[in-house]
Amino acid sequence: MDQNGGETTQAEGFGRCLSSYADDENAHDIHRYYLSRRSALEMLKDRGYSVPASEIDLSLPEFKALHGLNPDIDRLQFSATHASDPNKRMLIMFSGPGVIKVGTVRLIAGQIANKDTLTGLVLILENQITNQALKAMDLFKFKVEMFQITDLLINITKHVLKPKHQVLTDEEKKKILKDYCIEEKQLPRILRRDAIARYYGLEKGQVVKVTYSGDITESHVTYRCVW
Repeated sequence: MDQNGGETTQAEGFGRCLSSYADDENAHDIHRYYLSRRSALEMLKDRGYSVPASEIDLSLPEFKALHGLNPDIDRLQFSATHASDPNKRMLIMFSGPGVIKVGTVRLIAGQIANKDTLTGLVLILENQITNQALKAMDLFKFKVEMFQITDLLINITKHVLKPKHQVLTDEEKKKILKDYCIEEKQLPRILRRDAIARYYGLEKGQVVKVTYSGDITESHVTYRCVW
């Protein structure tokens, strides 16, 4: 709590990095909703979830026609089932423009309480979140991943300077360790808070294959273990 009895905030507010795209606030906001939702859908697809191409390929004019300039954030929700494991189902959800407090978290938990098949939630934040609200995330029985809307305005895996990352299966990981006669702790590390690790939802102990390529240097491969 702060000295006035209010909830303390963990993050600072963010600026209007897309203001050049629009002449008014509504157009600016709809563009952010469009870009962030598309990146989140691509993220789920890259994790192996079934996401229709029609959702990802939706153009901005089509998005505006569906949702207008003042979208109902409930209509922006999207759930997807894992292609190879139907028991895994993720929900993408926007938190709304206000500061995220404990009451907001409880409201979200109540809204999805009847969704018993959910195994994960991607919550897209549009504002600050208080430290008390972060602690209240224990209300959820599954993993909740939080992204600021500004983090999803572009898909980081498509950046020209980013090497290709491939998440290995448990069997592929065991083979790599055996082939190189090494232990897991001897692999280079990637932190769970790394942007790529967060994009793929990686957990401690998972291994990613990283392929570097360029016009100047020859392609080479390395492996990193999540810590």
